[in-house]
Amino acid sequence: MASDREKIAAAVSVQKFYDTPPARAAKVVLVRPPIVSTLNAFNNEATPAIGLAYIAGHIKGCGHDCEIVDAIAEGLNRRWPVESFPGYQCQGLTFAEILDRIPADPDIIGLSFMFSGEWPVGRALALAIRERFPKALIIAGGEHITALSEFSLRDCPALDLCVCGEGEYRMSEIIDAHLAGRGFADIDGVAFIDPDGIFHRTSGLPRIRDVDNIAWPYWPEGYLEKFWSAGKSYGVQTLRDMPMMVSRGCPFRCTFCSSSQMWSTRYTLRDVDDVIAEIKTYMERYQITAVQLYDLTAITKKTWAVEFCTKLLAENIKLNWSLPSGTRSEALDEETLTLLKQTGLNYLVYAPESGSERTLKAIRKQISLPELSASAMTAKRLGLIIRTNLIIGFPEERRSDIFRTIIYGLGLAVRGADEVSINIFSPYPGTEIFAELMAQNRIALNDDYFLALTSLNSDYSAIRPMTVNRFMGARELSLYRIGFMLLNYIVGYILYPRRIVRTLRNLFGTGRAATVLEHRLKDKFRSKKA
Repeated sequence: MASDREKIAAAVSVQKFYDTPPARAAKVVLVRPPIVSTLNAFNNEATPAIGLAYIAGHIKGCGHDCEIVDAIAEGLNRRWPVESFPGYQCQGLTFAEILDRIPADPDIIGLSFMFSGEWPVGRALALAIRERFPKALIIAGGEHITALSEFSLRDCPALDLCVCGEGEYRMSEIIDAHLAGRGFADIDGVAFIDPDGIFHRTSGLPRIRDVDNIAWPYWPEGYLEKFWSAGKSYGVQTLRDMPMMVSRGCPFRCTFCSSSQMWSTRYTLRDVDDVIAEIKTYMERYQITAVQLYDLTAITKKTWAVEFCTKLLAENIKLNWSLPSGTRSEALDEETLTLLKQTGLNYLVYAPESGSERTLKAIRKQISLPELSASAMTAKRLGLIIRTNLIIGFPEERRSDIFRTIIYGLGLAVRGADEVSINIFSPYPGTEIFAELMAQNRIALNDDYFLALTSLNSDYSAIRPMTVNRFMGARELSLYRIGFMLLNYIVGYILYPRRIVRTLRNLFGTGRAATVLEHRLKDKFRSKKA
């Protein structure tokens, strides 16, 4: 494992991964497309691109030049209509501005496609990049690409190669092969179409085992400041929120999640000392006020969480931190939660997904609702702000299942949960449910499907969202969602009136939001002022 001194140096000058420098440094550009949403979207938020930052850190550590062109970061709160898709808009740079920011004569251009809902616009961007840079090797990666490699290559001829799964080590292998004029058939975890039109996906989904030797993310000068000055962060907000990851993968196989396709089921936690060294570096370099963990499942091992908290306290590290992605409850007993609170944890999201035992069994969500509820209420009693995420409209769910979920969610709100979110099921590529729906011809891969994904749970004004439920229509599910969300907040503010004061203070103050609702409302107010 790399020493703390090496990792601290890596934050500024990038850790080196070669014994001798490459014969020629490749010029690599990583491009992030703009956010795509409906004109009435409420819940599409801009966040730093931690995935590209990790890949850039590794590429630079291998001795190559790497720049990030993030259309979102460079165009925060700038919205423009997508002429080819009426009713939709982008947030970020226009295509022309993106193309102008890509340096001349790049060897490789990498495009990030995390969300399938943004594929139609991202595909158009890739085609525009190909036209401007005909000699560049154009690569795509991310959750969407991993799940739909062949479809993406055939739907977008501008793409030369797909990276499946984790991208750091694959990218350095691709760069070496490209500079040497070799093909890519010997590199695991990539996909391409050969000159004869035959699709190839090389074997395996390689996982990085030595996660403590991965370079820390490379954040270009001034990049994070753009998000901080615009009040952007993931979930809740403080003045200077730092995105981080302490783990990779998820050991579970929920049927509605694409994690196992992207990461396999290998779950790896970083060394606690490495995480703390990274935090201390960011505190010194960026004066951060909080850490936000972007992990799929951040806390599953109590021993790791206890060690992490104990060392944070021993180092006298004082800052807020949050888990906005959603986590499980098995390791979050009173002892662990007390330590988490003592170290500055201020926001915790649980992901029960459903209040119906039948649904939980069907989607293979291996949790105990009573235990999760007990953990959440313990966290609330200790003074943490908590949120729970629920989903309705799974393909085989019946009304009785949805009513149980609604009753369960309202029960949490009555008992003090600050937010209980409810979303309509999204049939994302790469999930087991998606594969079943495709086999039944209930999903067609086209632009309408992809755009419906991006608006499904961000545009609450849509009364006919996409649904694949066999027993209820889109209008009915939409009414359940909107009615529950309104009732959830009404119950919370009536039973806990102090929240009204907190929300008003945060909305009209600066630099802080205690809940996702507060953060989104603040962002709306900023957009109108701009």
